[in-house]
Amino acid sequence: MGTRELFARLIRCEAEGEGTHGMRAVGTSVMNRVRVAYGEYQRLNQGDLRSVIQQACQYSCYKSVIGGQQNVQNVWSMTPRPEDLEVADWAINGGIGGGITAETLWYMNPFIPTCPNFFPYNQTGYWYTRVGDHCFYNPTALYAQT
Repeated sequence: MGTRELFARLIRCEAEGEGTHGMRAVGTSVMNRVRVAYGEYQRLNQGDLRSVIQQACQYSCYKSVIGGQQNVQNVWSMTPRPEDLEVADWAINGGIGGGITAETLWYMNPFIPTCPNFFPYNQTGYWYTRVGDHCFYNPTALYAQT
């Protein structure tokens, strides 16, 4: 499968329930990891979209098993629709939207009404905005050290 199709599948899997606005927000965050000029994502992925998507432990939709259980909602079970491909193309071509900035690197669904102030695992991100059920985070100064 080509990188464009993989990206469209990831966007659909991660944000289908959030509509176009949420899918654009997710697409923007993924592409921000491709374009960030410092830190872990630049060091490990060198600006390569496919490497960003495939980086270990990043996207639940890129895992076939989570917590020892089969993950049936993954990029291999998704077929990209025309709207998924449109959002992927939009993001690849520099689109920034869905309420997200060119800095946002992470998102998560906390399954609670409020977003944690910091990205919960290592505090390298601070809460920026919420789109639907997803919380989005911009990098703190600590991210540059990753």
